[in-house]
Amino acid sequence: MDPFYSDISPDDAIEIEQLARLMYDLRSARDKLLSGLGATDASDVLERIRSGQLPEHPAYEQYLSLCILADLHAQVRSDLADRVKESRQQ
Repeated sequence: MDPFYSDISPDDAIEIEQLARLMYDLRSARDKLLSGLGATDASDVLERIRSGQLPEHPAYEQYLSLCILADLHAQVRSDLADRVKESRQQ
């Protein structure tokens, strides 16, 4: 099996690594927020706010943060896929 980076320029490999690291950091931030709230995902947080299990503030702000982290993660994932595809085509 060929190494993943064998056909990718060093500059492209660095950019891909940075995007992968950002994805990891976003996922870690999400996991830390969820752990602190004792929830499994953002929808669980929102349901627990609605049911009164979590206080509206700051839990709603944390819920919004989870949504933003999810959106950022999806965008970085898409950017990473595009970057890998472009690097392989060069």
